[in-house]
Amino acid sequence: MMTRIRSIFLLFLLCWSLSGCGVIDYLFLSPPEDTAQELAQAGYDALQNKDYSEAIEYFSKLKDRYPFSPYTPQAEISLGDAYFLNGDYQAAVDVYKEFEALHPRHEAISYVLFKIGLANYKQFESVDKPYTNLAEALSYFKRVAEGYPKSKYAKEARLYIRKCRYLMAEHELFVADFYWRTGRYLAAWKRYSYVEKNYSDLPEVLDYARERKKLAYLEYQKEQGEKEREREQGSWKEWFDWL
Repeated sequence: MMTRIRSIFLLFLLCWSLSGCGVIDYLFLSPPEDTAQELAQAGYDALQNKDYSEAIEYFSKLKDRYPFSPYTPQAEISLGDAYFLNGDYQAAVDVYKEFEALHPRHEAISYVLFKIGLANYKQFESVDKPYTNLAEALSYFKRVAEGYPKSKYAKEARLYIRKCRYLMAEHELFVADFYWRTGRYLAAWKRYSYVEKNYSDLPEVLDYARERKKLAYLEYQKEQGEKEREREQGSWKEWFDWL
């Protein structure tokens, strides 16, 4: 009888010790990491609440910890969206481009390409600045319009194609006008001619470019005529001085 009681007591102590270890682990060890689904949902909730910095944090954790999770592709897109909505357009471009490289046949690729274009478009500052981002935006909008003509983003992409081209033409006219104001009429004539040739589909800039092109060429011809007269007068003066 005493042996049986002793065995039961020892078994109780063993169970208590094992249970105690579980309690200790729960109290003192690090809690388990959030699952991919939990991180994704937390990110979407943050986006809904317009807490873009927090959304970026959640989606970045998901992307880094669970690269092969079925929740990851959409989270990568949402990470780009969070950067975009936060005004970090270049960061958004980088995230979207990485997604395109990793998932070129994803069903949302037309959306991603459109957002790359839009994020570049948003980085254009004014017509007196280089339009590198605008040119890249144009190329991505064209990819959407031409490569995914049935996409719901194709129509808007075509509108932005025109917007990009108009701003690029405005930049070219700004440069041409600068050449005009500084008396560099040949350079102005070439720039106006470039606009006339390459932006003939934009009547709002075409008429101005044509008119200024004519005036620039006339001023250039006048300038050349004056130089020629100066050369001739100089040669006559040298002949009389020799006499």
